[in-house]
Amino acid sequence: MTASDSLPLTATRRFPPGFLWGAATAAYQIEGAAAEDGRTPSIWDTFARTPGKVFQGHTGDVAVDHYHRYRDDVKLMAGLGLTAYRFSVSWSRVQPTGRGPAVQRGLDFYRRLVDELLDAGVQPLVTLYHWDLPQELEDAGGWPHRATAERFGEYARLVADALGDRVGRWTTLNEPWCSAFLGYGSGVHAPGHTDPVAALRAAHHLNLGHGLAVRALRAALPSGAEVGVSLNLHQLRPLAGTAEDLTAVRRIDAVGNRVWLGPMLDGAYPQDLLEDTAGLTDWSFVRPGDLSAIHQPLDFLGVNYYTPTVVSAVPDGAPVTRDDGHGAGAFSPWPGADDVAFHQAPGERTAMGWSVDPSGLYDLLTRLAGEHPALPLLITENGAAYEDEVAADGSVHDPERIAYLHGHLEAVHRAMTDGADVRGYFLWSLMDNFEWAYGYAKRFGAVHVDYGTLRRTPKSSAHWYARVARSGELPVPGPA
Repeated sequence: MTASDSLPLTATRRFPPGFLWGAATAAYQIEGAAAEDGRTPSIWDTFARTPGKVFQGHTGDVAVDHYHRYRDDVKLMAGLGLTAYRFSVSWSRVQPTGRGPAVQRGLDFYRRLVDELLDAGVQPLVTLYHWDLPQELEDAGGWPHRATAERFGEYARLVADALGDRVGRWTTLNEPWCSAFLGYGSGVHAPGHTDPVAALRAAHHLNLGHGLAVRALRAALPSGAEVGVSLNLHQLRPLAGTAEDLTAVRRIDAVGNRVWLGPMLDGAYPQDLLEDTAGLTDWSFVRPGDLSAIHQPLDFLGVNYYTPTVVSAVPDGAPVTRDDGHGAGAFSPWPGADDVAFHQAPGERTAMGWSVDPSGLYDLLTRLAGEHPALPLLITENGAAYEDEVAADGSVHDPERIAYLHGHLEAVHRAMTDGADVRGYFLWSLMDNFEWAYGYAKRFGAVHVDYGTLRRTPKSSAHWYARVARSGELPVPGPA
């Protein structure tokens, strides 16, 4: 049964007044201007220049030139009926060495962007960290090093002091699982290291950095500002109902989900995670006071969802299938569970090879609502890459993306009907951009970008989403 199967064709899928209709981006993926106005290299600048790390050697040096075209991009957002826009701040643009005073030219860009958004009636949501650690901090040890968390708290205060009078919603980190386990475990993301202990240390210091940043934001922001974090939580399913496969689900849930949810929301790391990883580390890098620093009250939890994750135990002697959808590599991003096998679910797939399954989003939202009923939720990323083609008249028709969005918004509506307190939805992504290790080969945008001319063309999905945002209601029975 799909989310739509639970409603008659005449039912109304109306979202409440004040529901945020947004889109999301990240600094390195769209800004360009990589060496302008004092910006220095981040770990993604370095990683993208390392041969063999990014598709065809693509970099974010120019990206889609949002740094110079932001005014037109904001007009585009307003024209699409968006009421909110989630963007990240480039740490090395604001604080090039990752320490010391801010560079005002860098902050001025974000001041101008926020002013433009507010003038257009679009609410800004700032993400402090979307994977672009200043290279100088990585050279000093990176996220496995405790000092990076401390520097992150200081950086949060600098940005809050500059933008706090105009920005009402903040997230500290975006998808720290990727930063820790793809960056330091499997090495398929920057900085490209392959050390499971370093990955676990990085996870803890990302947690600690989050807590220190929340404290800094609370100290600098007006009392009505909202602070949260965006997590790419894995909606897990066993390949079969065997006890062994259910154990595989538990193990991945520990190192994929509860490694963040435990300390951030409950004030402790889950005991089974500590036991699963005991052969790697004794977690002595967790110091007294760390867990209380991490466990800060949040105003919302950002949920990033694309596809469910199917896992199983590995029969004795069988090879391990490590392709979890994040780019298979020789090294596992799952310390303490690196012998769990991953499987592709049957059915329709996106250009990323990810299965299309809105019920996974419903299941995830209802789980979170059941475990933390007082914590509001935002869908801070949801979307799909497809092989978009430009027609002879210059238009881009993407019915697959419309169907994907429709199905997932139905799942959100159904979860809300069943008690989940979801306050908004941010489409990933506003426009085609640099897709990390895939370079410019994968297009997630509702707006097409010609990478030769940088011309923006709203796809049919953008026009569809604009109608939904303006009306606050999904069309019934489904996408045209």
